[in-house]
Amino acid sequence: MNNVYGKIVSVQEALSHIKSHSTVMFGGFGGIGSPPTLIQGMIDKGIEDLVLIGNDTGFPTIGIGKLIVSGAAKKVIVSHIGSNPVAGEKMTNKELEIEFSPQGTLIERIRAGGVGLGGILIDIGMDNETVTKGKKKVEVQGKTYLLETPLTADVSIIYAKKADSFGNLIYDKTAQNTNPFIAMAGEKTIAEVEEIVPLGSLNPNEIMTQGCFVDMVVQSEGVNWKWVWEKR
Repeated sequence: MNNVYGKIVSVQEALSHIKSHSTVMFGGFGGIGSPPTLIQGMIDKGIEDLVLIGNDTGFPTIGIGKLIVSGAAKKVIVSHIGSNPVAGEKMTNKELEIEFSPQGTLIERIRAGGVGLGGILIDIGMDNETVTKGKKKVEVQGKTYLLETPLTADVSIIYAKKADSFGNLIYDKTAQNTNPFIAMAGEKTIAEVEEIVPLGSLNPNEIMTQGCFVDMVVQSEGVNWKWVWEKR
């Protein structure tokens, strides 16, 4: 495979850029669109004390949930944890700090981080002390908003259907979910992909994430969990 841009690397090389005590942003929705090989590699490597940012905490054996169960995370910033009872238990036992952010707000905070904005203004939860605690209020044209700060990460890990050697990406249907936004918000972005294709073979009109946002591309070893709808 032509690797003229040097972005195609081994899983081991990619994992060398993910260290304990890092902030890691991950793509996926309940596991769909989350990078299985990178997640398993992080567990095998024994990476710990992570701050994880993404849509949710997956399921105990699916997606980012495997990192939660392994004890690798000290904090998560997510929209919900309902599908992962282990995350709930760890929160109750004060083993895991959880910052909740409404899904739309969360994605906008990630997008703001990716494009370099100073934050976003929302009016969600203005009458809730838990929501407003510690947040600055801003008045615009006579209306008061909460300032939500942007989110970025040391490393973003995402999952795609196809990539070329420049890191241009195509996603598979709903597996696109949060991945394009996550790709923009990492200091380094690692894309795990099902198929690496020759440079120039992707239809430019079908590319969903441009290679300028991707630092490394790794070949996926395949999904290593069973989905909840599959027979056990």
